Formats: sequence, structure tokens, C-alpha cells
Amino acid sequence: MTDPLAPLLELAGVAEAVERSRIACEELRWHEAYRRRWREVRAEAGLRATRASCAVEGARVPLSFVRELATGGGSDPVVVGALRATVLVEQWMPALGVSGSAALPPLRQLLARVHAAATGGWLDEPDVGRLRVDEAPQDLTGLGPAPVGDELAARIDLLDRTLRATAVPALVVGAVVHGELLALRPFLAGNGLVARAVHRLLLTTRGLDPTGSVVAEAAWADALNPYLGAAAGFATGTPEGVAAWVRASGDAVVRGATEARAIADAVLAGSLG
Repeated sequence: MTDPLAPLLELAGVAEAVERSRIACEELRWHEAYRRRWREVRAEAGLRATRASCAVEGARVPLSFVRELATGGGSDPVVVGALRATVLVEQWMPALGVSGSAALPPLRQLLARVHAAATGGWLDEPDVGRLRVDEAPQDLTGLGPAPVGDELAARIDLLDRTLRATAVPALVVGAVVHGELLALRPFLAGNGLVARAVHRLLLTTRGLDPTGSVVAEAAWADALNPYLGAAAGFATGTPEGVAAWVRASGDAVVRGATEARAIADAVLAGSLG
């Protein structure tokens, strides 16, 4: 059976992006902090990923505020929801050193659960965790038209089958799922938060980032217009647009590995705060 994503490896610069991200994550894995304190590094990375993902949504808050929310203080519905989504996907991440890939729920169920975590409390209850039927998405409106109803459901099911059938490197899998979720915008709102949380999960469960501490979101938060521009290019489905998106995803992973190394250094130095 032909791998449905294998042709993407032949696109311009994709193989090089895969290799750059592999090297960055492999070098990160040998940091001293991952011997006994990987849980601390992963938890801190989750806080920073949450903050950066919220910044992409326009909710820019200090890291100290996210820490306060994580310990039960403070109040901001969007940031609280993003944090809940982060905690949820981290529950699916295997412990560092555990071999084999994690068994994830079917994609529709996975997306519904992440969306419910991310938007419960600020989105109207009937729209939480429910694929759009005939409504247009309220977010990411610059990415072109999005399918609705049966067409949307069929595209999600196709993406699920693709995930189960492919064995291409995790960078490509994560980039495709991330890009498709931004293009499809399966829910009324909160689609970006869901897409980035699922992307982080796939990088770990598919083996590129076994530490679960790469903060690719930091790159997207710092370059919002290029991020959205690359996502719009992916949504066109052209070879050039898809290749540019995968290359940008590789760059974000490399940047995210640098962020993870800084976190690991801080954990060893006892300077997180």
C-alpha cells in the first residue's frame, strides 16, 4: 500500500527540514536535565507552549500569569482553556524512555476532547467539541473558505485514515495535521489552539520529540504574519505552498528545541520562576 504522505518528502526542502529537526531534537535529548528531571522540563515547556499559543490568538499574557493559572489562581477564559488543552495532550504523551507509540483516540474524538478542554467556559455549550454543520468559522478568516457539514466531516475522516496509514517522519505528519486543521477550521472557534496542541502531541507520540518539551509555538508567536501566510499557502494545496509550510514547521521545531534547551538549563540551575 502506498504511503499517502510519501510524495511530500520529494518536495523542495522537505527532506532537509526533516533532517534539521531530527538533529535538533536528538541533540536536545542528551541534555543532563532529561536524566531524572524530564517531567519538570516537560511541564515548564507546556506552560510556555500555552503562553505562546495564546499569543498567536491575540491573548498576550506574562508567563507568570500562566504559572498562576496552573496553580489555581487568576482568571482568563481563553488562557485557562489553552492550559487545559495542554494538560490534556500531555496526558497522552508517553513517559520519556518508554518505547512504542501511544494509542491515541480516533481523530474526531481526539479533536473533540481537545476542543472541549480549550473552549469549555468561553464558547457557547452547543458548539463545544462539535464539528461545524452549516456555520462559517469565526476565527482564522484569512485562510480562505472552509468546508462545512458532510464535506468537513469527510475531510476529517480522510485525515484520520491518512494518519493511520502513513509512516513518514513525524515532522511531516505534524505539519500536515496542523496545516489541515487550520485550513479546515472544524469548530466554530478555538481552531488554532486545537491545531497547535495536537501538533505538539504528534511530535512526541510519533517520536521526533520524545522529551515533549520542544516549544515550536514560540516561533509562531514571534512571527505571526509569516505563520499565517505559510498556513494560507498550505491551504491552497499547491506543491510550493505545502513545501513552504513543512519547511516553516521544521524551522519552528529547531527554534522550539532551543527554547527547550534553555528550559532544561534553568531546571538544572534551579532558576525557574
